[in-house]
Amino acid sequence: MDVVDKLTLLGEEARYDLSCGACGTHANRKRDDLGKWIYPAALPDGRRVALLKVLQTNACTNDCFYCGTRRSGNFRRVAFSPDQLACAFDEMARRRQAEGIFLSSGIAGSATRSMDSMLATAELLRRRYQFRGYVHLKIVPGATRAHVEQAMRLADRVSVNLESPKPDYLQRIAPDKRFSEDLLQIVRWVSELQRTGRGHLARVSQTTQLVVGAAREPDADILRTASWLYRRLGLARVYYSAFQPLPGTPLAELPATSPLREHRLYQCDFLLRRYGFSFDELVFDERGFLPLRADPKALWAEAHPEVFPVEINRASRAQLLRVPGIGPTSADRLLKSRRLGAVRCLEDLRRMGADSERAAHYVLLNGKRPPFQLCMHLPVSTGEWLAERVAPAVRAA
Repeated sequence: MDVVDKLTLLGEEARYDLSCGACGTHANRKRDDLGKWIYPAALPDGRRVALLKVLQTNACTNDCFYCGTRRSGNFRRVAFSPDQLACAFDEMARRRQAEGIFLSSGIAGSATRSMDSMLATAELLRRRYQFRGYVHLKIVPGATRAHVEQAMRLADRVSVNLESPKPDYLQRIAPDKRFSEDLLQIVRWVSELQRTGRGHLARVSQTTQLVVGAAREPDADILRTASWLYRRLGLARVYYSAFQPLPGTPLAELPATSPLREHRLYQCDFLLRRYGFSFDELVFDERGFLPLRADPKALWAEAHPEVFPVEINRASRAQLLRVPGIGPTSADRLLKSRRLGAVRCLEDLRRMGADSERAAHYVLLNGKRPPFQLCMHLPVSTGEWLAERVAPAVRAA
C-alpha cells in the first residue's frame, strides 16, 4: 500500500478523536491526494492552523466495544513506519498544506512498541526535518513514565483519552483498559511533569476525551470528573464526544447520543473553566442528567432569583458572569466602558457584545429595569437542530 492510500485509511480512522483541539468538519478538510485529512484546528493559544490527523497504525490489541478498529473487528490492518510518516508530513509542510500534526495510534503488540513508533516519528520531524510547528501526541494506555516525558519534550500538547468518568463505566465499554493504572496514571504523570519541569515541559498542555452515552453514565458523573481534572490536575480541556454506534461493533444497537446533550456538556464546561462556576452550582435532574430545555446558565439563574436583578453599573466581573447573555469578553468590555460613563440602555449592552435580549430580564441599568420580553424556551427538537450546527463551534472555542 502506498503512502497516499495509508494516509487515506489512517486519516479516516483518526477523525473520531476530538482532543486534538476540535478540528473542523469533513467539509473543511483539504481535498487533494496528500491533504484530504488536513483540518482547520484551534491551538491552545487561539491560533488556527491546518492540522493533519493521522494514526501511526490502526492495529490494536484492545477490544473496545465502541471502536471500529478494535481487536476483533473485520478491517484491514495498516501501519506507517516512522520514516514513512515523517517524510510524508514533511512533504505536506514544505508544500504549506499542513502546519501541525495530531498523531495517535492503536496499540500494536504492546503499548511500548506503539509509543516507540510514535516517538520515533515525532523525533524525526523535530530533528531530521527541523519541523518547529505544532505537534500533538496521543499517549496510549499503558505507556511508561519515560514515554510520557519524552512525548512532552517533543510535543506542544499531549493527551490520553479517559473515555469514561469512572472505572465501572469504562469496564462497560472498554474491558481491556484499566482506568487508574493505564489511563489516569498517565494524566497524573503529565500533571506532575508540568509542575516540576522546566522550560518546554512546563509549557506543554494536556487534554482528554470522554465518550458520552455509551456506558449509560449520567452527566453529573461526567462533569464531576471534568471539574476535578481542571482543579487538581490542571488539564487545558476536556472534550466530550457524543456516542455514535458503528455497524459491526458490540454497541451497534445502542441509540446514538443526542448532539444536544453533548452541547449542554460543553456549555457546562465553559461555566467551569471560564465563568467561575463550581460543580456544585450546576443544575441536574433527579437522575443526574442536564435538563435539555434550557442552557445551564439560564437554569442556574432560574434557581437563584435572589441574585437578580444585577446592577450593570456596579456589578463585579464575577457578578456580571452570572447574568445570562453576558460572557467573559462582554463582561471585560463592560468593566472597561464603565470607566468612561454609565451603561444606560440595552443598545450599550449590545455594543459590548452581550446578548442584550437575554440579559434584559436579569439586570438594572442605573437602577431601572430595561424593557424586556419573557423568552420562551425552545422545544427540544428545535434545540437539537441548533446543537448540530453549534456544537463544533463550541468545541473549538
